[in-house]
Amino acid sequence: MLSRSWRHLCRRYSQAVTFRTTENSPSQHNEKQEGLFYTMNPDLCKQLFGHGGFPKSFQLQTKTFTETAIMVRQPALDLMNCIRASDMDKPVIRYVLYGEKGTGKSLTIAHLLHYVHEEGYLIVHVPWVSEWLRRVPRHKEMSNSQTREGLVDLPLDAAAWLIHFKSQNQTLLKSGDLKISKDYVWSKRETTEAGAPLAALVEHGISRVKYACDVVDALVDELKILSTNKQCKTFVAIDGFNSFFYPLTRLNTPTKKKVKPEEVTLTNSFLKLTNNDWSNGAIVVTADQLAVPDDHQESYLPRYLLYKKGFEHLDPFVPIEVGRYNEKEFLCCAEYYRDRLWLRGPKEIETELKFTSACNPYRFMEQCAPL
Repeated sequence: MLSRSWRHLCRRYSQAVTFRTTENSPSQHNEKQEGLFYTMNPDLCKQLFGHGGFPKSFQLQTKTFTETAIMVRQPALDLMNCIRASDMDKPVIRYVLYGEKGTGKSLTIAHLLHYVHEEGYLIVHVPWVSEWLRRVPRHKEMSNSQTREGLVDLPLDAAAWLIHFKSQNQTLLKSGDLKISKDYVWSKRETTEAGAPLAALVEHGISRVKYACDVVDALVDELKILSTNKQCKTFVAIDGFNSFFYPLTRLNTPTKKKVKPEEVTLTNSFLKLTNNDWSNGAIVVTADQLAVPDDHQESYLPRYLLYKKGFEHLDPFVPIEVGRYNEKEFLCCAEYYRDRLWLRGPKEIETELKFTSACNPYRFMEQCAPL
């Protein structure tokens, strides 16, 4: 008879075979790994997501589980295949991820970010647009733009985003191969000259927060030029993109006037980046009900969430739905939760949870927490 410790080891090994894949490189993921979890390297995780990108509930879960494991799902595989097959000489293709609340749109983007990082892309990632426009603390710093009349700057948010950009692209920026195409004059004494490394432009926005929004705008222009000239491949990922098109933000001017999204300089910069007037890259955005107030959450379809203006801005685009778990994904997730001691009790409880959660990934995670 097997000893207790040996039986425990066998059980753990059999579970590992069931719900995990040993292939931790997204470039090698295919339909064979669909529904299985792969583990991200902690250092890489810190580099790519240290300044945002994971939902808060998932971040808490990674701390509890002492690892960052992401499920390989079909929408991410479809997008990887599309990016591989696309002609980089043609204008960039826009992809829109959509789906019900809690189905895993942000984690699909996280999987893709890991993939494009391995493939050597320059990453332009906005973790959550609503952080700029909707989740606004009272002390939010806002100022009138000095270079674009009638618009407002969010310098602290712009500087924080530049730090995120620098972290995600540290290897490419350190190489010094990417140069800026023209002079940028910030003041009588401050200039970033043509031919300077792209990293110098980013550093200026971080160290001189006053100019951070103008630096972001200049960075967008430079990235489009660099990509089109085949000096780098650029991957743009914007989570909660539809927040740019909701009629009002929660920002107020000193005179208590409500600020519209198009009156924010960051909005204009990233809408400019999502035009398809450049090549050698890819654009993935999400249309998410949680990115807008409750009064505009009746449907999760892109046409509804993006409004007419946003839909026309992205058209033509490739829609990709992120759905609920299928049978295999649900069972693998349940096994993973059991392995992490997040789910306990008899096997029969899984049937009940499948019914009560309706195979919604977030709801399933939430319902397992007290068990």
